[in-house]
Amino acid sequence: MPISIIFDMDGTLFQTNKILELSLEDTFTYLKSRNEWSGGTPIQKYREIMGVPLPVVWETLMPNHSNEIRQIADRYFLEKLIANINNGSGALYPHVYEIFDSLKQAGCPIFIASNGLIDYLKAIVDYYNLGAWVTETFSIQQIETQDKTDLVRHILKKYNIEQAAVVGDRLSDINAAKKNGLMAIGCRFDFAQEDELKQADVVIDDLLELRGIFDL
Repeated sequence: MPISIIFDMDGTLFQTNKILELSLEDTFTYLKSRNEWSGGTPIQKYREIMGVPLPVVWETLMPNHSNEIRQIADRYFLEKLIANINNGSGALYPHVYEIFDSLKQAGCPIFIASNGLIDYLKAIVDYYNLGAWVTETFSIQQIETQDKTDLVRHILKKYNIEQAAVVGDRLSDINAAKKNGLMAIGCRFDFAQEDELKQADVVIDDLLELRGIFDL
């Protein structure tokens, strides 16, 4: 049976950095207009924690704010992310379509497992027509624990998958693979950190390298 490939979205398939700064600047400008924020936009801090669920993002970026204000920021940020996707400000990483074609031709089912929210992921999948290749896209919102390990486990159970690999750029992806007995493939892309990548089974610098790993 062909191996199933479970991809992360942000920093693996989608170049989130292209819309991240725009959307984050808009969000904190909005918070300033409400007198809920002073100072600069904490873009670098967000880059350091990229890949964690959004509730953790706001707890980290706004530790002294109420949950109500964090939720306001979260909603506004999501609106701006989706708007920037739909106006073409984002981009996929090089060779996404090529590797998806290769996997599909080899009969390898493709899934997406992301800490992103459902509406955000749908915007990306729809804009770039990823549904032509992807069997199903899964959001952390679908899992009560907000743990990507559990999200990957959910995919394996739903589709009765016995052999799979997880492809992602952050430790949450690597852990999700390891804790489910799967191959962990780390992507040395924009948000990757070398100390995290060391824990992967294989590290790639380009998605086309997956062809060699899976003999496509």
